[in-house]
Amino acid sequence: MKHIFIVGSKGIPAQYGGYETFVDNLVSKQVSKDIKYHVACMTFDKNTKDYSYQGAECHQIHVPDIGGPKAILYDLKALKWALNTIKRAHLTNGIIYILACRIGPFIHSYIPEFHQYGFQVWVNPDGHEWLRAKWSKPVRKYWKISESGMVKNADLLICDSKNIEKYIHQEYDKYNPKTTFIAYGADITKSPLTYEDKKVQDWYKAKEVMPNGYYLIVGRFVPENNYETMIREFMASKTKKDLVIITNVEKNAFYNSLKEKTHFDQDKRIKFVGTVYDKDLLKFIRENAYGYLHGHSVGGTNPSLLEALGSTKLNLLYNVGFNREVGESAALYWSKTPGFLSELIEEADNLTSSQIENLGKKAKQRVIDGYSWEKIVDKYENTFLKD
Repeated sequence: MKHIFIVGSKGIPAQYGGYETFVDNLVSKQVSKDIKYHVACMTFDKNTKDYSYQGAECHQIHVPDIGGPKAILYDLKALKWALNTIKRAHLTNGIIYILACRIGPFIHSYIPEFHQYGFQVWVNPDGHEWLRAKWSKPVRKYWKISESGMVKNADLLICDSKNIEKYIHQEYDKYNPKTTFIAYGADITKSPLTYEDKKVQDWYKAKEVMPNGYYLIVGRFVPENNYETMIREFMASKTKKDLVIITNVEKNAFYNSLKEKTHFDQDKRIKFVGTVYDKDLLKFIRENAYGYLHGHSVGGTNPSLLEALGSTKLNLLYNVGFNREVGESAALYWSKTPGFLSELIEEADNLTSSQIENLGKKAKQRVIDGYSWEKIVDKYENTFLKD
């Protein structure tokens, strides 16, 4: 039996978030009977519990809600839990799989202990966290140092983007890192909802939008997702459609500064509609968008992009390597050059239904060929077991 300890997701069953969805699919779609998953789960409740989910053993780890540092504390406490479990159960064959590069300055002291018990330490490096504008300069510096430490000490790095794998080898060539590429997953099943469902009608009525009458953005409201460019360019376009933005902007200074810069509140087409945690409803909203705008500039294979390709026929993506790698010829691409995206939106408005259908078929095929959860889980299981 191969024992896989997963550290770094908030926990399963997944409520929201890329790593949580990944871990949920990894364990719920498990095929091999030769793998046992042990999943660390974060909680602010001091009364922690152990529970089973889809055959995985889940252990809650309490951390105080102290802002950004809580994730570092959580990872370190999760590693101690994994080590104690290995010792107590006399486990000798397995992998510690750490999601993200938060604990680089500390990891070197843990690895020899895990090696002593026959466990390797693998890392998913995620995207360029140190480039995110939400972090202060000292925090960004920490992220870069931490990434370096994780790359230097990990036995294997599993990159969910070929561009991230390429970056790891270019940036950290002196460490001669061992890497492999396994993408993130998605599915192309349709939402079970129809426009006859009350919650669908209620949502569209409350947000004052019509099916197929809007462009859609879904994603964290942070500067590196290029909201300013997308909003400015949409406002500059002559489209009659709405721009529906599904994101959380509560207490967000970026939201206020963007409102001052662009005056988007004076354009009735721009609609911030909050978050949608109902997965079936979100999928229906994606399926019935006229087009999807994706501005992510930092990170690897982005979950919201895969979900868009699996659900929305017309996708307009920011032209960077991460997004081109995923979308290939199934999407249209834009740059930050003033006027580029607004013109593309107007061109998209004039596409024929057959042109949009063709792009939609290509988009779904991209997901089937490279990103189906069944294929991703199969790759992971083979990689875990061949070690």
